Amino acid sequence: MKELLNHIPQQGIVENILIRPKRKESPIAVESVFADSKKGLLGDHYSSLSGQRQVTLIQYEHLQAVAGMLHIERIDPLLTRRNIVVQGINLLALKDKQFLVGEVVLEFTGLCHPCSRMEENLGNGGYNAMRGHGGITSKVVKEGHISIGDKVLILKNLKNQASEVD
Repeated sequence: MKELLNHIPQQGIVENILIRPKRKESPIAVESVFADSKKGLLGDHYSSLSGQRQVTLIQYEHLQAVAGMLHIERIDPLLTRRNIVVQGINLLALKDKQFLVGEVVLEFTGLCHPCSRMEENLGNGGYNAMRGHGGITSKVVKEGHISIGDKVLILKNLKNQASEVD
């Protein structure tokens, strides 16, 4: 089972980058962003001493699933208030792992559960449609730039300190 959990040959790709300038303000789409190990994504309102939620990620494929449940054509990524939308890799497979996004090394810190704003942003049933599809939270381990089109690759498993898996 360990071998199966550590075998992630897929590579993701960054589809969208979103910065939330203020807590309840609408996110802004950007082409690239600098990830700081103390502040998270520069320009984003995030602030916490724990650093466990510096960067939030959501799967593009999950946006399609949520749209299907809500019987709408598509979900605008801005409405989910997540920082990075990735396509082509299962984000839950990154549990207990560090992963590379562009120049940045991120570490999985937990699941990103939906908040009550999903009902407001996505309409009636939005909160429940997002349950299980809210993405993940992460912290910045190595600083650098993230840009649209960058690859998302697994680096190592934190529980057994395995080396890079391709």
